[in-house]
Amino acid sequence: MAPGSKYQIDMCHGPLFGKVLLFSIPLMISNVMQVLFNAIDLAVIGRFASSDSMAAVGTCGPLITLFLSFFFGLSAGTNVVVARCIGARNKKQTSQAVHTAVALAAAGGLLLAVAGVWASRSILTLMATPAHVLPKAVLYIQLYCAGAPLILVYNYGAAVLRATGDTRRPMIFLLISGVVKVIVNLVLVSCFDMDVAGVSVATIVANIIAAALVIGALTASRDSSRLFLNKVRFHARSLQEILKIGIPAGIQSSLFGLSNVVIQSAVNSFGSDAMAGNAAGISLEGMVYVAGNAFYFATISFVGQNCGAGKYKRLLRSFIYCLICAAATATILGWSICLAGRPLLSLYNPDPKVIGYGMLRLKYLLIPYRLCSSMDIFSGGLRGLGHSFKPMFVTLMGACAFRVAWVWWILPLDRSMETLFISYPVSWVLVTGVNGLIFYVVLRKLFLQAARHAPGGSLSHPAVGRSVS
Repeated sequence: MAPGSKYQIDMCHGPLFGKVLLFSIPLMISNVMQVLFNAIDLAVIGRFASSDSMAAVGTCGPLITLFLSFFFGLSAGTNVVVARCIGARNKKQTSQAVHTAVALAAAGGLLLAVAGVWASRSILTLMATPAHVLPKAVLYIQLYCAGAPLILVYNYGAAVLRATGDTRRPMIFLLISGVVKVIVNLVLVSCFDMDVAGVSVATIVANIIAAALVIGALTASRDSSRLFLNKVRFHARSLQEILKIGIPAGIQSSLFGLSNVVIQSAVNSFGSDAMAGNAAGISLEGMVYVAGNAFYFATISFVGQNCGAGKYKRLLRSFIYCLICAAATATILGWSICLAGRPLLSLYNPDPKVIGYGMLRLKYLLIPYRLCSSMDIFSGGLRGLGHSFKPMFVTLMGACAFRVAWVWWILPLDRSMETLFISYPVSWVLVTGVNGLIFYVVLRKLFLQAARHAPGGSLSHPAVGRSVS
């Protein structure tokens, strides 16, 4: 399917490396902007409220990720299915996938809102959140979860746009909503002393704007990805395909979130200063993660479309480009932020103890962060090929179960933040190695099958790989 607007990218034809960058750079900017806006939330709390308030917002981060991660994983299923339908030039299935995705976002958001509001206090208590921090943490997360339907509608809509090659409009939408969020945040927290409630309300306002803009873009589309609000419903085949890819991806994301909650519980045991420093470190680390993560979504979209079109050489080239770019981005940004760590952390909280804890996280995670980006690219490549269970299982064993075991059995041997943080790079090495081997085996099998079925042994025969199922 040819691009339907000036924002879309034809991933199956023409020069490849430039298109990977054209796709990834706006997404990278979008992701970094989102982290920056969230960092401003934390900085505003750190400057205009107490350390307890900053600790409350910080300790909720892993829990919010846990609540949202499963549904964000499902959005990866949306990305893959829509991309493969577009690559196969199947307009009917593309349209059905788009409407199913929006229905799934709305239903999942309502479920998440109810569950998050109901279970947040109990989970925060299990995380050993200090009693003087707990009330503010509960208020923050309950208000945040109330806006979950808006968050999912935006993310699933953005996944559809990414599948068409459009990453520029989501960037614009995030910029607009993020600027509004910062303004509302500053007014409510610094002028009206609304503390964590002000941060939550500002987030809800921003999510309303972002969701409205992405729905507007989809309804204005003039190709098979166009959204008709009166046709939003579940289509059995599309739902099955999205869930087939998305559920393992969602479980993987949730398990990452669960392991991070366990680690956050361990951090909480070191006190409020450690909680605040770790929160600031996570915020800075997030900028590196989301920058590299742009190439994860590029991998899913380019591999998905070219798999649907049967262009396997192009598929492999796009994967290699994404892998190199992700590793380079993580290395450059990770080292840069680590070197500038102390002045950057002081923007969140000037307390030397808080800065010290934050620097520990940056040192042990950001220097080897290229391993994390490579891990994500291999997972994205497997998902673009339609294999989602394999990276989920590897992540379950190599990262999530491993980190939990580390907290239970290794940390007590040397109870320090350094020992806790080492678990991250070790798990990245394990998962990257195993997923890399699986990707090689799957791709080799795909090339051999294509060579057998295509005339003359071509690896780009249009009849190969057309099925989305």
